[in-house]
Amino acid sequence: MQNQIPGAKPDPNSDLQQFVREIKASGKSIYDELPVGSELRIPAAKLERILNQSLGGESLVGLPLRTRSKVVKQKICRALGYPVPESFRRTQPRFPGQQFDVYVQKSLNLQIWNEDLAANRRYVIVGVSDDDLIIAVRVITGSDLARLDSTNTLTKKYQARGDVAQCELVSDDDTENVRPLINDDADLSKVDSPSSEPEANKLLSIEKIYNLTGPLIEQTFPDVGADEERNRGAKVHAMVCKALGFDKYHDDGRYPDVRHQLLEVKLQTSPTIDLGLVRPDSDSPLDAPLVGSRRILHRDVRYAVFFADTDGSTVRIKHVVLTTGKDFFGRFPQFQGKVVNRKNQIALPKGFFDETR
Repeated sequence: MQNQIPGAKPDPNSDLQQFVREIKASGKSIYDELPVGSELRIPAAKLERILNQSLGGESLVGLPLRTRSKVVKQKICRALGYPVPESFRRTQPRFPGQQFDVYVQKSLNLQIWNEDLAANRRYVIVGVSDDDLIIAVRVITGSDLARLDSTNTLTKKYQARGDVAQCELVSDDDTENVRPLINDDADLSKVDSPSSEPEANKLLSIEKIYNLTGPLIEQTFPDVGADEERNRGAKVHAMVCKALGFDKYHDDGRYPDVRHQLLEVKLQTSPTIDLGLVRPDSDSPLDAPLVGSRRILHRDVRYAVFFADTDGSTVRIKHVVLTTGKDFFGRFPQFQGKVVNRKNQIALPKGFFDETR
């Protein structure tokens, strides 16, 4: 390791280039799948930063659509330290090693052909200006991409029936995978953001979360309208962050909502619970760095389901149910029959390419 110059600030990009160097030294191709927990697998936020630094401002002027897509994938290979293949295979996803697909977008109308969104897949969405320059790159998981769909018509939608009679702590304890990471004395006021990655020894237990969110029962807030369900949910999300002890509220649209605490927050004014692409009891890994030495699974995520009444002007929280993903369908029966809605187009929100990390 090189000696640091006294008084010099550490280079925030040095860890990014370390990924690139190690991938290049490994000799792996984009088709060599990486085992769970591999040090070569780049976390989504860092993948996004590497690609923005390497591709931002690059010109695609004069390239036909098919050639443009190929050129962008070649640039991505070089940016990440992978050799450029002579031709790109029709794999799903296109970059199996880092588990992502690539879409080059000159508009906010994202079209995904002949396949469903995959909850754990990363989607590298490259924004292109009217004069054919790359303006920004976003990296987003399938589960988070589905949440951005303003039509609320998801490619695959899991649903459950949420009838409740009282406040409940469904899961007596967290999953076995999460228990070693629990610290009920953690001071969350010192955490940078509720959206930051979870940390070992800073996760509150599900029981502690239940005790802290219980006082939200009977609290009220203005109803912004039945067609503003997401904004109503954001209000409860902010109330939960405050109850848990965070200094500030932040929502970056990723799953789970309070990512630092592996907590998904649901506000229900009807019995049907929409779960998007994520099946709560899935044993597939969450797209997140290791916590301690542990790979977090979807079934480890905790769910705070708030049931509320509204008279059209005021929303009143009436019940709360806390459960792990592992136990979710034991409490909330999954709808049977047709649970899949198909759609190939997603309207990305305005400002989508302004939110790079």
